[in-house]
Amino acid sequence: MSISNILKFKNRLPSSKKMAVRRYTRSKFGDFINVAFLVTAGLFTMLPLIYAVCTSFKPLDELLIFPPRFFVRRPTLGNYMILPDLMSSLKVPLERYIFNSLFVSIVSTFFYILIATMAAFVLSKARFKGKNVIFWIIQFALMFNAYTLGIPRYLIFTKMNIIDTYWVSILPHLASTLGVFLAKQYIDGYIPNALLEAAKIDGASHYRVFWSIVMPVIKPAWLTLMLFAFRDIWAAVPNGTIFSEELKTLPQIVTQITAGGTARAGSSMAVTVIMMIPPILVFLISQSNVVEAMSSAGIKE
Repeated sequence: MSISNILKFKNRLPSSKKMAVRRYTRSKFGDFINVAFLVTAGLFTMLPLIYAVCTSFKPLDELLIFPPRFFVRRPTLGNYMILPDLMSSLKVPLERYIFNSLFVSIVSTFFYILIATMAAFVLSKARFKGKNVIFWIIQFALMFNAYTLGIPRYLIFTKMNIIDTYWVSILPHLASTLGVFLAKQYIDGYIPNALLEAAKIDGASHYRVFWSIVMPVIKPAWLTLMLFAFRDIWAAVPNGTIFSEELKTLPQIVTQITAGGTARAGSSMAVTVIMMIPPILVFLISQSNVVEAMSSAGIKE
């Protein structure tokens, strides 16, 4: 039934029934209340971000004032300009820590998405014995976090002789099972077997099917994985595994700057703002696909 027919049918109704129809439609005031509530909740969640940006531009006298002020009155770039001087006592410049964080995050995220999607494709469409058992093991692995696996990981890293190398910051993230679970659920729901069979009839190999058909279709899934993986890897601190100053990442340096107390609060917030920029950019790229991927996988946000 078209919209015009619905309106004609509505006009033919008695006045009492028209009132009943209007009673169950949402009014403009209700729309305003919903929008106002969502905007207020969104601004409330942004308060820590706004406070960090404001504090990074505060001069020292505004940092020490009591009672403290939320917004900055005399903004200054001094907290950012002083960062190289704060790093002068270290062996490497600030640019080295930024490079290490970007290198580890980008490389780990790329291979994490590649491994997760390839494993999900095999578990979803391939036929072999023990496939369901492997997927059950992957789901059970979701219950364990990095803290419960800290000691076994350290023993494995020691046997592999990768302590104090880039590998110790990259390899642990590649074994995360959340990506396999999410990608498999998305492939099960959005890639029919008939599509793959048609590609095989045309002579496409398994790798061609994966790159040309599967990856474009599951783009929302791997963009969601990119958001989650980059966020976690960027903020990860490899405690007890990285000792060389040339291999340390930016989160490890933030703890050294914040140790200076209130006098370094502006500089520590400046580093925090710098750390927030790459995850925000990744979020802006992938945020439109997160809801679709989460709903297809049966995960509630």
